[in-house]
Amino acid sequence: QVQLVESGGGLVQPGGSLGLSCAASGFTFSSFAMNWYRQAPGKERELVAGITTDGIRNYRDSVKGRFTISRDNAKNTVYLQMNSLKPEDTAVYFCNAERIQFLDDRAYWGQGTQVTVSS
Repeated sequence: QVQLVESGGGLVQPGGSLGLSCAASGFTFSSFAMNWYRQAPGKERELVAGITTDGIRNYRDSVKGRFTISRDNAKNTVYLQMNSLKPEDTAVYFCNAERIQFLDDRAYWGQGTQVTVSS
């Protein structure tokens, strides 16, 4: 059974930091690219950061220099370290596992964790 379980969300003041974790099970973690998405109220879900199986990282422009994605294949876990948080970072953050393979694309989602940036 595939599971992605996020943790680490919460309430933080502007300028503060939070670290999110996503523990994966039920699939070959090292074979999947891992991504963090977020969805704010009334907005579409957007890709925040991604890390490939080779460890290549990509970020949306609004979080570059503030967020860091990393993965630990030994622990089947992906992380998102968020620094210098802004109110506009407030959203539900979702972990995503993705594999693109001929005739066998896969995508898995976690249940999400709330991040609220407010004074």
